Amino acid sequence: APIIPTTNLSSLKCLLLSLCIMLYFQLVIMAGTIMLAYYFEYTDTFSVHVQGFFCYDATFTKPYLGPEESSAVPPVLLYAVVTGLPTLLITITETVMFLVQYTSKEFDRSDKTVATGDCCYLNPMVRRTFRFLGKGLRLWSLYCGYFVNAGQVVTGNLAPYFLTVCKPNYTALGCQQALRYISHQEACTGNQDDILRARKTFPSKEAALSIYAALYLAMYLTCTEPMKGTRLAKPVLSLGLVCLAFLTGLNRVAYRNHWSDVIAGFLIGSAIATFLVSILRNTRRISNTSIHPSTHPSIHPSIHPSIHPPIHPSISIHPSIHPPIHPS
Repeated sequence: APIIPTTNLSSLKCLLLSLCIMLYFQLVIMAGTIMLAYYFEYTDTFSVHVQGFFCYDATFTKPYLGPEESSAVPPVLLYAVVTGLPTLLITITETVMFLVQYTSKEFDRSDKTVATGDCCYLNPMVRRTFRFLGKGLRLWSLYCGYFVNAGQVVTGNLAPYFLTVCKPNYTALGCQQALRYISHQEACTGNQDDILRARKTFPSKEAALSIYAALYLAMYLTCTEPMKGTRLAKPVLSLGLVCLAFLTGLNRVAYRNHWSDVIAGFLIGSAIATFLVSILRNTRRISNTSIHPSTHPSIHPSIHPSIHPPIHPSISIHPSIHPPIHPS
């Protein structure tokens, strides 16, 4: 049986231990984020701020069109597109780029695997795909939803249809004057679930998630290495994704959200997407410069045989410096 060197075994153990620790902390962070999003969305653990209203306020008397499932962009469709479309597009792009580079004659064979240890190698396509999808899209989309849910609970802004589902008894509340301000929670007599949803509109989650996914994909496509035939396709596809996100937000303005809700959602999603792309670009730049031979003296640059052919010992490299000596 072949004998495995002790250095390789110790390096492999260290690599496996570091991977397990990193995976453990990532799972803990993701589980905590998912639990927070669940408690914000489906439980009353975090009480929503009760914001008052004026009697007969026309700002909150628009008709109620039913639950979110009956809207033009239901939550199931939104979540499926936000997660499925980036996954499909990034996977296809990375696969095509890797195949094009792999078949290229100018592509060095040593760049087709990424060393993760002394004895472990990983395909760069797999590494990039998991980086853009795992750390890039999945985790930060949860953060985006978390920020939006926290804002909705803290502000408690009222939806345009709030008074329609609230059904306040204006006579009992003493609303003989329209400027009377009602601030107590018992003023509503309608369905409590509909009332709770009507108090959680700022910022708009649909606008934040849609613009986040669209901008992340647009910046990803823009930053990828150009290929033949993609000079026009990349900006057109990026513009189309951003337009779809804006249409999703504009659809909310009609009856379910105010302009301020949608604009705030756009700002939050855009900020998170921009911050994430800047992190990924800086990480890639640091990883590329950290393996430069000048920064690591132990790494010796290799010479490609096709570029630097072997030099015959009988051939002088600098004939002008060492002229031939003729015997006298």
